[in-house]
Parts: sequence; C-alpha cells; structure tokens
Amino acid sequence: MMNEASYVCDSCGEEIVIPIDITAGNSQEYVEDCPVCCHPHVVHVEILDEENVQAWAEPESD
Repeated sequence: MMNEASYVCDSCGEEIVIPIDITAGNSQEYVEDCPVCCHPHVVHVEILDEENVQAWAEPESD
C-alpha cells in the first residue's frame, strides 16, 4: 500500500508530499495549509486500490 501521495500547490507551484491514512476511508477531503506558502487548500485523496492513490488540491474558498 502506498503511504504517501503528492499534489502541486497552485499558489506557489511546489510539489507537496502528504501521508496517506488508509483508516480515514477511500475518499477523503480536508483543509491543509501549504507548508511552503501557507495558503489554505482543500486536499482530496482517493484510494483506488493498494497500488493507486490520487491526491489533488484546490484553493479553499472564503
């Protein structure tokens, strides 16, 4: 099982590596600040199977 995934911050362009918590379910969504530029993002994680995890983020709306 993959234990990390990554997304690119649309504010600063950095690749952000995040840990994957399989106990939180196959479809996850949470708010996290970019560790580089501190802009908040809604992070989405989809666990498809043991080998495939997708992660992406979008700016948090006000």
